[in-house]
Amino acid sequence: MAQQQKGPKKWPIYNKKMFPPQLPGEERRPAYVCHMRTNIKYSPFKMWYVASMIRGMSIDEALKQLSFVNKLGAVHVKEALLEAQKLAVEKHNVEFKSNLWVAESFATKGLVYKGVRRHAKGRVGVIHYFHTHYFVRLEEGTPPQHFYFETVPKTTKTLLSEWVDEMRQRRIPLSL
Repeated sequence: MAQQQKGPKKWPIYNKKMFPPQLPGEERRPAYVCHMRTNIKYSPFKMWYVASMIRGMSIDEALKQLSFVNKLGAVHVKEALLEAQKLAVEKHNVEFKSNLWVAESFATKGLVYKGVRRHAKGRVGVIHYFHTHYFVRLEEGTPPQHFYFETVPKTTKTLLSEWVDEMRQRRIPLSL
């Protein structure tokens, strides 16, 4: 009897989504690929740092940055990115493999096994072995200039002037 895969099943379905044909004057829809790795023996709380670090980067820059991160999760993320890049070129009609950027990158909690740690005098403690699921979505094109900001980030002068205006608008409640 075949063993069933444990883990999320919806993420790869996004690759099968069909779009209607585009009109002649319409802007070209960029290709994308969704990829995941399930049940990595690594803590999802530690993987969050690695996953959020590469969001919004180009694929080449993300791979370069991950090679310098001294965490085990960075190795798994790098392998997943390379797999997604290969998948994009082979199956999703992406012409150049370096013309991709990381649109989404996140980790969720996977299986958690409970174990026993022995202590002195016959006592035991429960230990949790965490696993994580890593998800990535690569999009074709160049990454946005400011990924985490909706608009251009504010300068220090504008932040200071806004703070000063806010301080001047303060009023003491129930006073004259």
